[in-house]
Amino acid sequence: MASTRVCAFDELEPNQAVRVEIGDIPIALVRDAAGDVFAIGDTCTHGDISLSEGFVENDTLECWAHGSMFSLRTGKPLTLPAYEPVPVYQVDLIDGDVYIDPSIILAV
Repeated sequence: MASTRVCAFDELEPNQAVRVEIGDIPIALVRDAAGDVFAIGDTCTHGDISLSEGFVENDTLECWAHGSMFSLRTGKPLTLPAYEPVPVYQVDLIDGDVYIDPSIILAV
C-alpha cells in the first residue's frame, strides 16, 4: 500500500488526537507540543475503545475508558489494564501535508 495523505499538518491541534481511517485501518493521529506527528492504532488493546477520544500527555495517549496509557513512539502500554501494544505507523510530512503508509509498521 502506498502512502496516503490524511490531512494538512496545520489541521492538527497540538496535544490532541484525531481519528483517521485508511481503508479499514483506524489510526489515532497526534501532533505533540514539539510539533512531532505520531500515528498509532486507534483501538485500545484492552477493549474496543477509540484511543483518539482519549487524552494526550507528553508522549502518551490515554484511553478515556480505562486509563491505559500508550507510548506514541513505541505503541507499548505504560499502564494497566492494557498489556498488548498498538501498532505504530510511519508518518511522512510532505509539503505541509501528513502522509501515512499503514503497510509500514514501525513497532508492535
